[in-house]
Amino acid sequence: MAASASGSESASGSSVEIVHGRPVYFDCDTGIDDSMALLLLVSSDVDVVGIGTVSGNIDADQAARNTLDLLALAQQPDIPVAIGARAFLTTQYAGGVPHIHGRNGVGDIDLPRGGEPVEGDAADLLISLAYEYPGELEIIAVGPMTNLAIALQRDAELASLIRRVTIMGGAAMVPGNLSAAAEANIGHDPEAAQAVFHAPWPLTMVGLDVTLGHTIALEEQWRLTSSDSLCAQAIGRMLELYFDFHVEIFGERCAALHDPLAVAIATGEAIATLAPVVPATVDTTDGPDRGRTVCDLRGRFRDYPERPDAHCTVVLEVAKPFGPTLITRLLALP
Repeated sequence: MAASASGSESASGSSVEIVHGRPVYFDCDTGIDDSMALLLLVSSDVDVVGIGTVSGNIDADQAARNTLDLLALAQQPDIPVAIGARAFLTTQYAGGVPHIHGRNGVGDIDLPRGGEPVEGDAADLLISLAYEYPGELEIIAVGPMTNLAIALQRDAELASLIRRVTIMGGAAMVPGNLSAAAEANIGHDPEAAQAVFHAPWPLTMVGLDVTLGHTIALEEQWRLTSSDSLCAQAIGRMLELYFDFHVEIFGERCAALHDPLAVAIATGEAIATLAPVVPATVDTTDGPDRGRTVCDLRGRFRDYPERPDAHCTVVLEVAKPFGPTLITRLLALP
């Protein structure tokens, strides 16, 4: 895709240059909201040059199968997909969350079979892409950050080659969802998340503070399942199980748009209206705060003045509801 440029608003509301066709590496544990995020990403005006999978919602191997099948459904079969970490840095993977994402990670629906993963693991794919696109490659990670941490361990220069990292993860001012303190993507592998937060690259955190405020509802699900798009139909069918889980959170049949909103922030389709740049770290102790994202928001009452020791943009508010935008994009897919 040819590159072009246009003006957009940054996460802090200031004008920045969005370069279309820019290279993106996507790291995921392909469950239901990952599926929405993946389809949104491959239909966006960026160049998805590689995808790695990690254990989280489902194991890394099944995540790769789901990813490849969705890419085939979206008529994007040529994007390389590498299987990544099957276990976390210091603990074993204990299994997925079938009550949320289904036994197969995609709501127990069947997808037409796609291609096969590439040789080598996700960390090596990321490193190779970083050298292929030095200073240009962007990372969007919507699962546990084990692959990114392994890549940082393998190559000390990696962080200097990356333009920006956007993660779906963390909770700055709201409770967690894996525990009272920890959001799931951070809490599953806090040591990996800490490595990502401490690496010297620009980092944007799209956490529960903002993702729980953007949902997809029953009427929108009906529009997906009744559309002519096979991609939209698949997402609509997946949402049946996802809605079941979210009833205990919202009290009604709807679902939070965690991973799709992170993709939209990264691509510029969703504009953050409050996103301070602050110091941030991850609690890796073994107590009740394990996995907590500790974001220094003490500048809140002074309109978050610039801090020289800060490099983590924490998205707290988005300009407008994201659900309608996502539905429009999904309905336009093949």
